[in-house]
Amino acid sequence: MGFRYREALILLVLASMVAVGMANQNVTNKKTQNWNFGFNYTNWASKHQNCTEGSNRIIVGGSEKWHFNFSYTDWASRNGPFYFNDTLVFKYDPPNSTTFPHSVYLLPNLWSFLNCDLRGAKRLADPTQGGGEGFEFVLKTWQPHYFACGERNGFHCKQGLMRFFVMPMFRRWY
Repeated sequence: MGFRYREALILLVLASMVAVGMANQNVTNKKTQNWNFGFNYTNWASKHQNCTEGSNRIIVGGSEKWHFNFSYTDWASRNGPFYFNDTLVFKYDPPNSTTFPHSVYLLPNLWSFLNCDLRGAKRLADPTQGGGEGFEFVLKTWQPHYFACGERNGFHCKQGLMRFFVMPMFRRWY
């Protein structure tokens, strides 16, 4: 019984994501309406076919790394899709007198992601783990992964745009 409920819930979430992505096509020129939650559904297959057999190592934020006031949802949208066994690397400066501390949390669901609600979230990396080579997270399960900075009780997530979501895809080989 529980397995069927879980299957139905996963299908409902995926159908909702596709519907939101398709609706988003009508508002692509309005920067204030970003409803894709970190994934670019528009023609992603034709633009982003990853034909490599190995996994990718992806620095979250690219050259911007993991910092306050950068839209990681937009970044994920431009750099998706992400695939099974890809490694997300969170790089950020350790806290000092000139920088704010950052962390990495895995939020449990879409509601938590939308509201930057850290209750029930799992802390993956503390403020010291982003230095050097950074903190690495491997996408090993077929489920949405909701990431956020949990510092200042979710302020970095809410006001600093430090959150994004990925749904690992199956890699296609040709």
